[in-house]
Amino acid sequence: VEAVHLIADGKAPRIPQPKEGATYEGIQKKENAEISWDQPAAALHNWIRGHDKVPGAWTTINGQVVTFYGSSLLDASVPAGQELTIKGASRPGLVTKNGLVVFGNDGKMVLVRNLQFEDGKMIPASKYFSADETTALELTEEEKKMAEDIR
Repeated sequence: VEAVHLIADGKAPRIPQPKEGATYEGIQKKENAEISWDQPAAALHNWIRGHDKVPGAWTTINGQVVTFYGSSLLDASVPAGQELTIKGASRPGLVTKNGLVVFGNDGKMVLVRNLQFEDGKMIPASKYFSADETTALELTEEEKKMAEDIR
């Protein structure tokens, strides 16, 4: 009641908020979102999901910054996949049909569904090794004629 009366009378103390710690913007910087691999799988999952979508948890793979999106804990036997060396990880990841499997320091697994490269290109993690493959569009004779008519 006393506080309400002080405010009503215009006599309430005014203490300016300090600038330090006044915003969350400092936390959401990309340089602060690098994945530290010396953690259990649950902590890795929480880190990746906690930075999903902004700014995105990232690591270095083959000298390139790769951002991870859409993680989930994987409680199963180790799936078959192609090994992928990840900088700082004690064990290589596995590119599987469901995504990229990474390992915590406790041996448990995290499944990452999407990867984004430095150039902004996002792919399903399961397509990591086929990301650079491009297929040429081949037209039939009928389609070539139609394309020429459209031109």
